[in-house]
Amino acid sequence: MSQSKFLETPKGRRLAYHLSEGAGPCIVFLGGLKSDMMGTKAVFLEEWARAEGRAFLRFDYSGHGESSGSFTEGCIGDWAEDTAAAVAELTQGPIMPVGSSMGGWQALLLARAQPQRIAGLVTIAAAPDFTEDGYWASFTEAQKATLAQTGQVELPSDYMEPYIITQRMIEDGRNNLVLRTPLDLPFPVRFLQGTADTAVSVSTAVRLLEHASGPDMRLNLVKDADHRFSDGVCLDLILAAVNDVLNASR
Repeated sequence: MSQSKFLETPKGRRLAYHLSEGAGPCIVFLGGLKSDMMGTKAVFLEEWARAEGRAFLRFDYSGHGESSGSFTEGCIGDWAEDTAAAVAELTQGPIMPVGSSMGGWQALLLARAQPQRIAGLVTIAAAPDFTEDGYWASFTEAQKATLAQTGQVELPSDYMEPYIITQRMIEDGRNNLVLRTPLDLPFPVRFLQGTADTAVSVSTAVRLLEHASGPDMRLNLVKDADHRFSDGVCLDLILAAVNDVLNASR
């Protein structure tokens, strides 16, 4: 596998990335919270894109993977800046974001900010507004007090080591919510969601579908699929969704 390249952003962050040249629209994979660009879904899609001669970009947000910074210093807005910088500097013309978990929220933020660049959109267990509706809404009074006193709180995860959630992440998340105001997605959109996902609920996926507006939007619920959504069947479903959006956007 090729070595990562690095992009210096206007905010002074150093982002690791892999870019495959090819036909557009460029597929931009946006990973989840504390995930990196070496994940199964990102590498699978890159291999497919290379075989098809299609442009593909994957990268690590700051505080993730090979990029600069630490995770606890980051927040949703920082990673949205990273995404915007990567798209601006490394891609040209139409793009098709594929966002997984927190990357789904990032994809929606990107689509809201730059709808003219988006040919279509795919999300996998998208987690919009999770800092408010997931973390803050579920915090006990003791956790809220700890957050106020120490600036952070530790949360267990079913999928990796515990998350350190900071006060800054919560406060910044409130500046980037997408389910409280109109969300127009005027291009083909496919949402994928597993019914056995313990990190993002089916109700969240349905809420996103019902909240967003657009001419061609579908939600595919996959029975017993979990948050990883990365076994062979799920990878095939992701690829089918990507191809469906590409065909619909022509």
